Formats: sequence, C-alpha cells, structure tokens
Amino acid sequence: MDISAVARAICSLIMRKALDIITIVTGILMLGILGGGFFTYKYVQSPQFQKKIMDKVLGEVQGLMPDVLGNALPDVTGKSVPVKPSIPKMF
Repeated sequence: MDISAVARAICSLIMRKALDIITIVTGILMLGILGGGFFTYKYVQSPQFQKKIMDKVLGEVQGLMPDVLGNALPDVTGKSVPVKPSIPKMF
C-alpha cells in the first residue's frame, strides 16, 4: 500500500465523519424549528393568548374613545325640530 492510498483513506474517513456530524446537527436544528413552530402555533391558538391580545387591543381602543367622542359631539344643541304626525287624527 502506498502513501497516496493511505492519505486518501484518511481524508475519506475525516470527510465522512465531518459529513456525519453536519447531518446530525442539521437534523437537530430541523427538529427544533419544527417543534418551535408547533408550540408557537398552539400558543397563538390558545384562549389565554387570545384573551391577552384582546385585553391589549381593548385597552388601546378605550384610551382613544373619549377623544373621539369628545371631538365628535357638539357642546350646544338647538331646539328640537317639530315633526308632522304621519297618521292623521280621526277625532
């Protein structure tokens, strides 16, 4: 056996070990991504999360409501407008 064959065998062994390690790390990362996505989906769909988001949204809207209503309603109104009766009186 010559030296080049031994060198090729060693390089092949080192390369195989490196590729095996890369494959294992890639598999672990993929499982982590899939697991994280699954648990994130379950958390977002949970009633606790939806209640928390609804409370935040309603808190923001309630903070804006007095300003919106205060600017939209007039301070003074006039007399009411008389309306003709739609049904004529019989007696």
